[in-house]
Amino acid sequence: MTSPIVRSSNNQSGQSKEPEKASSMLLASRRFAAWAAEITLVVASGLIPFGIGVYANSRSDLNRVPLNPVLVVTERAIARPLALPVSYGIRNVAWPTNILWTIALLAPVTLSWWELYLLAKTGRTIPKRWFKVRVVNEQGKPPGLGAVVIREGVGRWTIPISIAYLLWRYSFAFPNLGLFTFLSLLMIVGEGIGLPSRRGRRALHDQLAGTYTIDATRPLPSSLLSNTADGNDEAEAQEGEEFAVDETNHSPNLWRRIQQNPNLTLFGVGLTSMTAVLATLIGTQVYIQIQQSQRATKQINSQQFLELVKQLTPNSGVTNEQRQSAILAMGGLNDPQSIKYLADLLVSETNPSLLDTIQQALTTVGPQAIPELKNKNQFLVSELESVGSTATQERDLRQGRLQRNQRTINKILSVYSGKMEGVDLSSTQLGQSGTPGSSFFNLVLDNLDLSGVKFKSANLNQASFKGSRFRGSGEDGRWDTYDDVIADLSQAQLQQANLTDANLSRVLMNRIDLSRATLNRANLSNARLYDAKLNSTQLVGADLRNAVLERASLTGADLGDAKLNEANLYAARLGRVTAIGTQLSFANLTNTDWQGADLSGAYLDRANLSNANLSATRLAGAVLRFAQMENVNLQNADLSLADLRGANVAGADFKGAILAPSKEDPADQFVKTPDLGSVSAVVQGVDFSQAKNLDPKQLAYICTQGGIHPRCP
Repeated sequence: MTSPIVRSSNNQSGQSKEPEKASSMLLASRRFAAWAAEITLVVASGLIPFGIGVYANSRSDLNRVPLNPVLVVTERAIARPLALPVSYGIRNVAWPTNILWTIALLAPVTLSWWELYLLAKTGRTIPKRWFKVRVVNEQGKPPGLGAVVIREGVGRWTIPISIAYLLWRYSFAFPNLGLFTFLSLLMIVGEGIGLPSRRGRRALHDQLAGTYTIDATRPLPSSLLSNTADGNDEAEAQEGEEFAVDETNHSPNLWRRIQQNPNLTLFGVGLTSMTAVLATLIGTQVYIQIQQSQRATKQINSQQFLELVKQLTPNSGVTNEQRQSAILAMGGLNDPQSIKYLADLLVSETNPSLLDTIQQALTTVGPQAIPELKNKNQFLVSELESVGSTATQERDLRQGRLQRNQRTINKILSVYSGKMEGVDLSSTQLGQSGTPGSSFFNLVLDNLDLSGVKFKSANLNQASFKGSRFRGSGEDGRWDTYDDVIADLSQAQLQQANLTDANLSRVLMNRIDLSRATLNRANLSNARLYDAKLNSTQLVGADLRNAVLERASLTGADLGDAKLNEANLYAARLGRVTAIGTQLSFANLTNTDWQGADLSGAYLDRANLSNANLSATRLAGAVLRFAQMENVNLQNADLSLADLRGANVAGADFKGAILAPSKEDPADQFVKTPDLGSVSAVVQGVDFSQAKNLDPKQLAYICTQGGIHPRCP
């Protein structure tokens, strides 16, 4: 028995369109709200512990530990595709920060998978339950994990963000992350709006996964019910619990297309297999030909090498001119055996004209000769050390051999400026060893591009690098991106070296020794100088913004007019430093020791000076607005004309500190003091209630100049 077909009039059809349209708009709004709530929960689960970790890292009373290796790997993995500069080397953080940032990494991942699991098993995440939205497959059941991964992982995120990334990566605005963020949001929203289909608009991720997003509070439209459903199925569908899709009226998903077109699928698999086999055969043939060509070239070079060696033997009977020609020809071979022979010949030869020719041949070889010269350098250094410091003929002989080796390396570095990426000169002796009379060679590499050279643990004492660059922009030609070519100077010895106007931005210099070096006007922004030695170093006008100088030693250094804005100097030793007019705004100066330093006219606004030792320092005219000065030691410090407005001085020790301005010393007129408007503004509004060791004279000054203290009338 068939059910009667009820046809509605045109008027009824027209009247039903408006509620249906309103319902569709309401569902779209709830879908967007549920999605926004899901994203908010995931982002908040990472941002909250990350923010707490940042706060914990700013505390000075917490132990510092190396950053979790998992976080380091993650940072680099994210930095590479986004062309971000990444922090290399040692990086210490407060111990709670390590835990909190690890949670900030794991929490969003865990929450995302939990939401995917709920969506796969129930068709709803927690936000979807809040907004009465459900996701089902074509049988009206929860979609399952496979469909959910395709829906969320591929359709909703991978495809839109990949398109946005390609547009951004090859656009004029790369590496502007703001544009990439805008394009990503635009693509995600556009994908979510959906594409037209026979059932109306449907999002791409739903079409790929064969899923439908429905209103869980309303019965399903009759157009989504199967014509062959029995009475029980129709009743259940009217209650909105399950539904069956009429496959004749729906665009099948990818798996359904494969099932419905087996011949086409088989043809595609066969074509792909044939292409792969053909490509493998061609690739194998090309590889074989290349190997044969290389073997033939190597055999020819070996024959030429043996002939040239015969001419260079002491008993060959050839003239010096012929030997020079043979040496130059050997340099032209540019193979490992000829390079090794020339490096050995450079040590053993005594004829000055031939030595110059050998150096010329090795210079012609270029950076490929560096590894062999480095090995020979280390061997000669060990030989020299075995002789001792006594001035003997044997020592002078070995010293001369080492100098020839050093000069050859120096010449190669000079000639191939900008083409030395990846050259490894780690632990190489290219400077003065410190032993009297040990070496008379001075490395001179002024105004050169040394980007990417590895000088780790190398001896570069008294070398000259004036105006040289240790950092390049990389293949993309843009600065501050992941592919920047950066030298490695970790643990290198650069005592008394001259690095005036050098570009050392972002260079890795952990535990470097720059004692008594000259770095005036050098660019050290974002450089990593963890536990570095900068004692008595000249840093006048140097740019050290955002540099990491944690636990570094700068005792007696000259930082006049240097820029250290937002630099990290946690636990650095800065005793007797000259820092007149130095910019230290927003710098991390917790647990630093400035005893006896001159900070006249320095800018320390909003700097963190918690637990710092500023005893016997000169802070005349210094700007300390809104600085964190909890538990700072200011005993016998000169704070005359210093601007302390907004500073937190809880627990600060003012024993013997000078607050009241004294008569100006004519010798100090070169010190530029900040414009305070009037002397009374120095401590105006500053709360000294928890300050320590304030004497009656200091209290009287504080009270009369607008400071806050319980004893003030």
